[in-house]
Amino acid sequence: MEEHSNQKLNLASKRHNPIPELWWFFAVAACVKLLLIPSYHSTDFEVHRHWLALTNSLPLSQWYFDETSPWTLDYPPFFAYFERFLSVFAKLIDPQIVDLQKGLNCSSNTVVYFQRISVIVSDLCLVYGVFRLSRNLDSLRRKSIWVLIIWSPMLVIVDHLHFQYNGFLLGVLLISLSYLEEGNDLTGGFVFAVLLCFKHLFAVAAPVYFVYLLRHYCWGGGFLRGCRRLSAMGAAVVAVFVAAYGPFVYYGQIQQVISRMFPFGRGLCHAYWAPNFWVFYIILDKGLAFLLRRLGFNIQAPAASFTGGLVGDSSPFAVLPQITPLTTFIMVLVALSPCLIKAWRDPQPGKITRWVAYAYMCGFLFGWHVHEKASLHFVILLAIVAVQSMDDARHYFLLSIGFSAIFESGVSVKKASLEKKRDDQPELQTRTAAQKIGFSIGRVEKSYLVGIIVVEIWGQFLHPLLFGDKFPFIPLMFISIYCAIGVMYSWIWQLKWIVRCVGS
Repeated sequence: MEEHSNQKLNLASKRHNPIPELWWFFAVAACVKLLLIPSYHSTDFEVHRHWLALTNSLPLSQWYFDETSPWTLDYPPFFAYFERFLSVFAKLIDPQIVDLQKGLNCSSNTVVYFQRISVIVSDLCLVYGVFRLSRNLDSLRRKSIWVLIIWSPMLVIVDHLHFQYNGFLLGVLLISLSYLEEGNDLTGGFVFAVLLCFKHLFAVAAPVYFVYLLRHYCWGGGFLRGCRRLSAMGAAVVAVFVAAYGPFVYYGQIQQVISRMFPFGRGLCHAYWAPNFWVFYIILDKGLAFLLRRLGFNIQAPAASFTGGLVGDSSPFAVLPQITPLTTFIMVLVALSPCLIKAWRDPQPGKITRWVAYAYMCGFLFGWHVHEKASLHFVILLAIVAVQSMDDARHYFLLSIGFSAIFESGVSVKKASLEKKRDDQPELQTRTAAQKIGFSIGRVEKSYLVGIIVVEIWGQFLHPLLFGDKFPFIPLMFISIYCAIGVMYSWIWQLKWIVRCVGS
């Protein structure tokens, strides 16, 4: 009966064309982003401006060798081609933008407006991905996803203040997942291969894709059918990588490209500690070192930094075993293994988004030199999962605590609005669905929210009042540790969900 009701609800929602409303959501977001054009931006702004100049001024054979600026090209070739495409328009607007020498650290209005608007326009890819993933949902769930992703404060801060193209790249990921959820595995795998050639850090989910596609697309239906499908998938993926890396193989530069993309000489942690497992490991090491020194042991202070961003730095520990990139790689694979087992045993298209989100969280928690912005990879995907059940909604609330008030009030308002509709049958079905997914938070979520407010009050008010400019690292350390607790809780929650499903 419940399945029949949901089918009626989906059919009712399909009668209404969601595209005009989706454009409205995008337009509102774009207006806010336009207002942010003259605001602060990070060094990544100059990084991408330099890449515009590099790809426009130099032949392809010199792209990954250029050292005119410290911000050398370290993204895969498709992103370099993307920068080359943008540079055509940048040169028409202001030739200085793409001048390799005169353009260094250029911050004129034409540079700022061009680069800011290029990010806003590229967000259309994100909008399309969101549309594909949500178009078959009922209106309540669909609009909830739009709010959580298109109006995501995280994306606004990272892309439209800090400056990057994460919305564009996440849009490609959502497009890939939408094809997988529809059962179009070949296209989904092809689009994911394209994504890897734009940004290699998305490769954390590659094991999940590999196991799922092998089992769901290639396995079964006879040996010959399986071979044909495996050959088709392999040909599609190889074609993408040949298009991306072929020219650099031709020039004999593939080793240089790989060394730029994977500078494992950097430290274990980023300069601003990402809230992951290694925060606890570092704090434990420092605590043990302090305690042992007080007890009279000769514990040498490490000479190198945990957070070195330059190639050649290491990740030293005073007491605990040293951590290498290989160690983190193995830990990510071990953490992923329950998900891979589930994807092999029961490859359900409706769960692939959840599994990929879990994969990115594993990479974030246990990976090498992880940036805090990498949390976008799983937070955005879990926004899609959040509308599936009450437990998923509460879990998302805890994970994205900064967006929780908007999420709670938005769902509550929509629920109240829908409960007023009592006339025809489709509206009655919508009201019933809204009642089923009413949103409320529990003690854990409320306690965590109070805790993060306390941490922020300390960092913004109490610490400057008590210590002035001394110990500026302490507030950031508290934030990293406290947020790491929330991320670890989220990971354990997801792991329990997957293990429970594996056992069932």
